[in-house]
Amino acid sequence: MARVTVEDCIDKVDNRFELVLLASHRARLISQGAPITIDRDNDKNPVVALREIADETLAPEDLKEDLIHSLQKHVEVDEPEPDASAMISTESQSD
Repeated sequence: MARVTVEDCIDKVDNRFELVLLASHRARLISQGAPITIDRDNDKNPVVALREIADETLAPEDLKEDLIHSLQKHVEVDEPEPDASAMISTESQSD
């Protein structure tokens, strides 16, 4: 079992901090049941994720897009319905 370090992956992902974010996201996906693309060799999920990035079995751009998508939230704005606002304005005028 070869030891995987950040230096093995830095030529695939330029920014060390981005590499850590991508590898941790991939490790979480693996722990949630995502299929791995290399042999596990009794390694833990973060090591498997780094090895996948170093061996280029996953595209860093795809991991980045997946990470961004997983962090986005859909915010629904509650706006009053047009009929409700008309009813409110007619009630205030009749008083």
